[in-house]
Amino acid sequence: QVQLVESGGGLVQAGGSLRLSCAASGRFFSIDAMGWYRQATGKQRELVATITRGGSTNYADSVKGRFTISGDNAVYLQMNSLKPEDTAVYYCNVRVRESSIYLTSDYWGQGTQVTVSS
Repeated sequence: QVQLVESGGGLVQAGGSLRLSCAASGRFFSIDAMGWYRQATGKQRELVATITRGGSTNYADSVKGRFTISGDNAVYLQMNSLKPEDTAVYYCNVRVRESSIYLTSDYWGQGTQVTVSS
């Protein structure tokens, strides 16, 4: 069993910054990929950013140039130049390899609220 604990959300003014963290605990062989997703009220959950074990990153067009995803034994999201439309609950996702034999599982954090005021 893997547990993800998120932190770093809060209330900021437009133009401000936040850094989200997601720590993984439990036993697993390796982390294959990590990502951040967000869901605003009345909207579908959407991709924000992902990073693979090889270091490839992918960002939603709406956050390119403002957000940076990184990770080692945890996943982080540095959010700069925040806009009111960034307001949402942010969820981290970690894909782990359970063993050296092919077997992967996806785990989700509990979500952390980010609110950006104008």
